[in-house]
Amino acid sequence: MTKAYQVKSPILFLVFNRPEVTKLVFDEIRKAQPSRLYIAADGPRGNRPDETDLCKKVLEIVDQITWPCTVQRLVRTENLGCRDAVSGAIDWFFSNEPEGIILEDDCLPEPDFFRYCDYMLEHFRDDTRFRHVAGCNLQLGKIWNTASVYYSNQTNVWGWASWARVWKDYDKYLSRYEASEVEDQFAKIFSDRFAIEFWVQIFKDLKSGKIDTWDYQLTIINFFNNGLSVIPNVSLIKNIGFGKGATHTLDEANAYSQIETGTLGQITLPKYVLPQKDADFAVTFRELNLKEKWRVYNKPKNRIRRFLKL
Repeated sequence: MTKAYQVKSPILFLVFNRPEVTKLVFDEIRKAQPSRLYIAADGPRGNRPDETDLCKKVLEIVDQITWPCTVQRLVRTENLGCRDAVSGAIDWFFSNEPEGIILEDDCLPEPDFFRYCDYMLEHFRDDTRFRHVAGCNLQLGKIWNTASVYYSNQTNVWGWASWARVWKDYDKYLSRYEASEVEDQFAKIFSDRFAIEFWVQIFKDLKSGKIDTWDYQLTIINFFNNGLSVIPNVSLIKNIGFGKGATHTLDEANAYSQIETGTLGQITLPKYVLPQKDADFAVTFRELNLKEKWRVYNKPKNRIRRFLKL
């Protein structure tokens, strides 16, 4: 029997109220045997009496440390919500560690995920062009080069790794940036008008507090820093949290719920240190349904309306 890879990097495990998926992910962490493990748990919501018991069951699962390990815990007694709970936990993690791996309770890693993260964290440790190491691949089988990975401007967060040097720029309120400025900046990143409009609206919704999340901010800050991400050409993470009980991934029929995972084998890197713009656009095209948006935009009656407004 092949011995499991023992991860070198510290791991932050983010948990909440789903014992079933938590156990599956924690079993993979147990196999990797990190020497330093950080566990952050959000508290039950006041309007959900069943959550107290669910959160308790989750904590019982992650208390089962059966290998030599230094464990630190951040357990909330009240619910902070997605934005504050996750970003606060990552603040805590990177205040203690210069680099590391972040896993949420529904992000099931392949064993090779841990070896991959160790390699990339070390290889790009001092290369400030790189800001993010993604574990998942959203290309639905499309391969973009002959290397093990491709470079991107996107920050996929279904299992990822990064450095404290990057997280210090994180701002959940995007307080450094103004809505009046960002449209021009997004136009430097995207060539598609609907993609620009989407991200401008996301920016405004984040600033106004309409969206309770933490990850859009990470992506936007990466855009504005022209940062590079590493993305494996085969997904090393499967999101097992689609459906009932999820916060954002509610649609069980979503194509991303069926992503096939694999292993990388010998890790090779691209020759050129440039983002694969076509790969990024392929994801944007699919997620924003740009084909349909352009079809509606180019209908004759809509072209006439635009002409009459000139």
